[in-house]
Amino acid sequence: MDGEGRLSRRGFVGAGAGTAAVAAIGAPGALGRGPGDYGGRRHRSRLLPRSRIGIQLFTVRDQVAALGFEAVFARLSQIGYREVEFAGYNAQGRRWTNEELRRLLRRYGLRGIGSHVNYFSADPNAYSFVTQLEQVLDDAEEIGLPYIGTASRPGQRYGDTVEGYRRAAEDFNRFGAAARQRGMRFYQHNHSEEFAVENETRLYDVLLEETDPRLVFFELDIFWAYVGQSRFPGFKPHEYPWSMPERFPLFHVKDGIDYSNVPAVTGQFFDWDMTDVGDGDIAFEPFFCGLDTRRHHYLVERDTAPDPVRNPAGSFSTAERSYAYLAGLRERRGGRSRRG
Repeated sequence: MDGEGRLSRRGFVGAGAGTAAVAAIGAPGALGRGPGDYGGRRHRSRLLPRSRIGIQLFTVRDQVAALGFEAVFARLSQIGYREVEFAGYNAQGRRWTNEELRRLLRRYGLRGIGSHVNYFSADPNAYSFVTQLEQVLDDAEEIGLPYIGTASRPGQRYGDTVEGYRRAAEDFNRFGAAARQRGMRFYQHNHSEEFAVENETRLYDVLLEETDPRLVFFELDIFWAYVGQSRFPGFKPHEYPWSMPERFPLFHVKDGIDYSNVPAVTGQFFDWDMTDVGDGDIAFEPFFCGLDTRRHHYLVERDTAPDPVRNPAGSFSTAERSYAYLAGLRERRGGRSRRG
């Protein structure tokens, strides 16, 4: 997609709510009706509930490491975030206690929505679902997390094959059952490898089919799903949450620029580069328009946010700009885009 297409992503917000409204985050939208209207609402309203806009702390990991959780939580709360997803419980060279984290979340009006934990490790003492399941669940329960998940590749333990994914699904069902007993939900976060195909079978589909929908849920990383589409064509990323919305309570809202059709330009991630949300080629409306957005969570993430070369403005700037974009999205007629 060319530069004009990329500009239109933030331009859409300006058209729906006005450029000044985006900066202020929250001016009322224009009259209209779209597929995201629930209960007979006839006025175009905010597409995503602000209470459901969060951030994966990996995005600001440099700030967490340098300043600690309290200073970072204070800044994120000031920006407007109401939810955070952990990427570990360490900061400033120490493991923060569950009581400390729960207290700080409450102090700054934040909700810990989930955490990423490694799926498997060959080290029996490592912190992972396979090796320390009860400790992983203890920590999540004590912090007050409703979800606990992994961003590890499902093939990490048994291989990136149909059979390997079937065996991983058995593990995930076990984790999900244990989490459910604690009043939590287990989830898996994708990268691009899950969308590979073996003998005309897409591995991600195996995972969905072989896991119990009552026990295993998914966090769709939208950026990586599009990278997967580029690498392994034949599916449309938004069709997963549209066909089974109850299985996708969490989204990683991550944006990127697609260089696959740009000669002599190679992206950092299989012909893609990451950007702040709203600056890239990805249209988020096909995922969210038409869903009951009050039943999902929208977590900003940019892996490269702390990189001073790729993102000289810094990771807090990414957090601010991405929040402003998502908070400024308005419902609109159609909900489909040229990427849909």
